[in-house]
Amino acid sequence: MAIHPSAVVDPQAQLDSSVEVGPFAVIGPEVTIGAGSRIGAHVVISGRTHLGENNVIHSHAAVGCAPQDKKYRGEPTELWIGHGNTIHEFCTISVGTVQDKGITRIGDDNWIMAYVHIAHDCVVGSHTILANNATLAGHVEVDDWVILGGLTAVHQFCKIGAHAMSAGGSIIVQDVPPYVTVAGNHARPATINSEGLKRRGFSSEQIRIIRRAYKTLYREGLPLEEAKQRIAQAAENEPVLQLFPDFFARSQRGVIR
Repeated sequence: MAIHPSAVVDPQAQLDSSVEVGPFAVIGPEVTIGAGSRIGAHVVISGRTHLGENNVIHSHAAVGCAPQDKKYRGEPTELWIGHGNTIHEFCTISVGTVQDKGITRIGDDNWIMAYVHIAHDCVVGSHTILANNATLAGHVEVDDWVILGGLTAVHQFCKIGAHAMSAGGSIIVQDVPPYVTVAGNHARPATINSEGLKRRGFSSEQIRIIRRAYKTLYREGLPLEEAKQRIAQAAENEPVLQLFPDFFARSQRGVIR
């Protein structure tokens, strides 16, 4: 274990022997950190925070900090972070609250850029990119492969479906379906994330099918419920569309239109 002499690591913290801890970092007593992880200078990891393996946290990040919620009274809530994540400078990630599940969760292989804020009780999937200053309010859910452009702000309780994308400066106040790209304040649908889908190995035919579903949802002037039904029917024969009805079933704030 390579711990810089100036770092403050509570003796009750559980760090794998391969963990590296940089100068002036502070690690609290209820923290666990898995093998191969590297903690940068001046990082503070507090609360009941559990990091998996091969995570890299850059300088001045605050991970496992208390929720920015006036109802929080120091309850023993948690933060769980998976494997292979990169968390850049000055990010803030809070533990959960007892008003929700009590846990903030982040999956694997996420690229979280500088000054990102992930609030209490958020659920972030895997393989996401959160660009500089992206901000998730409390209780937000971000599914796998989502990309949030810089300065994107997401309202409490919103859900963002897999493979969705936001342009820089987007203000998201309703749920964003899978595959959809949004932009603006308030954010509105613009197109599908076709370039991202190509990079992830989606075929031209699959992208064509997704684009057709997008037109059903946004371009044919259908009432929302009718558009949902048509997409659900199409998904019976086109598995790539199944993300849509699954997402609609979870949506609570209303789908962005």
